Amino acid sequence: MNDMAPTRAGRREWIALAVLALPTLLVSIDVYVLLLALPDLTADLGASSIEQLWITDMYGFLLAGFVITMGTLGDRIGRRKLLLIGAAVFGVASVAAAYSTSPAMLIVARAVLGVAGAILAPSTISLIRTLFRDPKQMGLAIGLWGMCFSVGAVIGPVVGGAMLSGFWWGSVFLLGVPAMVLLLAVGPVLLPEYRDPNHGPLDLTSVALSLAAVVPAIYGLKESAKNGWQALPVAGIAIGFAFAVLFVRRQQRLEHPLLDLRLFADRSFSTALGAMMSGTLLMGAIMLFITQDLQLVEGLSPFEAGLWMMPAVAVNALSLTVSPILARRFRPAYLIGAGLVISVSGLIVLTQTDTTSGPTTLATGFALIFLGSGPLVTLSVHLIMACAPPEKAGSAAALNETSGQFGFSFGLAALGSIGAAVYDSRFTPPSDVPAHAADAARESLADAVVAARDLSEDQAGALLAPAREAFVSGLHLVGAISAAVLAVVAVLIVRLLRGIPPTGASPAGESPTPGTPRGADSEDGRGVPAN
Repeated sequence: MNDMAPTRAGRREWIALAVLALPTLLVSIDVYVLLLALPDLTADLGASSIEQLWITDMYGFLLAGFVITMGTLGDRIGRRKLLLIGAAVFGVASVAAAYSTSPAMLIVARAVLGVAGAILAPSTISLIRTLFRDPKQMGLAIGLWGMCFSVGAVIGPVVGGAMLSGFWWGSVFLLGVPAMVLLLAVGPVLLPEYRDPNHGPLDLTSVALSLAAVVPAIYGLKESAKNGWQALPVAGIAIGFAFAVLFVRRQQRLEHPLLDLRLFADRSFSTALGAMMSGTLLMGAIMLFITQDLQLVEGLSPFEAGLWMMPAVAVNALSLTVSPILARRFRPAYLIGAGLVISVSGLIVLTQTDTTSGPTTLATGFALIFLGSGPLVTLSVHLIMACAPPEKAGSAAALNETSGQFGFSFGLAALGSIGAAVYDSRFTPPSDVPAHAADAARESLADAVVAARDLSEDQAGALLAPAREAFVSGLHLVGAISAAVLAVVAVLIVRLLRGIPPTGASPAGESPTPGTPRGADSEDGRGVPAN
């Protein structure tokens, strides 16, 4: 046990958390509003279909590819320094994206935004680890940070729809600029600096291998989610896996690896990371199905769909905030397991929807899913960060972000393929619908909705009725599979993590509870000051 209790954070640290959380909220919104702006910017810039794909995907590819490098780079050169660099780059690139005059300019701006996003995500969470050394306070801080990210993802369509109704398409890219300016103005004063005093040189070969592993794999998963398991996407996944093997082997040989794989030796760390990846895998795909159902089955606008998702945002915010407080009295494994039981019940509710039930049942199921996911998100991230030594917090944050990227992409590919297969097998277009419309509608419900716009009212109704029923059947199967998987995850988490005591507790004879720092970071507890 430590000889003295960890230093508790004061008002300065909580204000610093607000400074870190606001960019997280706005960046999360920024990611999701692009799809709403895509039709307008395509018409204005004259973007081709290929250019549209690059505009939408470039950000995610480079964010996923660079997050490992940027997480460990912060440990080497200083987390605050890197965060401020990322904020400056993100702000400038956002302005460039907003005022782009050609598709090529926007693609480049989105690429730079992806690299900056790879800086912001791990730097933010690793600085929270530095700011809050008391395990109870750190848990609450992570819960508030997670709430901002989750809220931003869901209210993105609402905010984007409101902005696009009154401003030009570029306005959606400016959402994060004020937050970046605030971070640059007060970050040097409020945020502590920290870097690993024993860091080695940055291994550029490892950087290249990490990019070669992550980018093709993410590309393959994203393309599989869109177009099914075709040869080129599968080859991308295979290439990424091959380079991942080379990357891991090199990390095992280096004295100062880009990514310290010894973190996985801690069972709590590995279990929490796996739990987060499983949750992201399922929740991301389910959220996509729900938004499509609200818009394509219920016929709601993106703004109206966002409003129906607001109850889920509210209960998710409550769950994320309350979970770390409950974890001071109850073991994290039991809280996560109980939360996942609630999420499973929400998934079961989704299987009871139909094309005429209206959005209420769907919104109720979604709210239960988000209510139950709070403990998984907050307590898993807390365990991931707390189990890592302070000097490896950047690496731990990078692994958390990378697992989330892979989980989200794989979930869309796997569950999306299942939903598409069900749609294909269940959809039979009526015989009196023109052949070109029937052929288009066989691709997806979205294509059916587009095809129906050129038909008479009776023909459109006849085409959309079976298409919507086929889509809902796919949603039912995806919901049932997700419920079964989450139930298994819940059992495994309770089994593997049940030995971890409540946050801050350290029974006699046991190692310090995860969340209790593994030693003094430095003389003042803040790490090695920047030169």
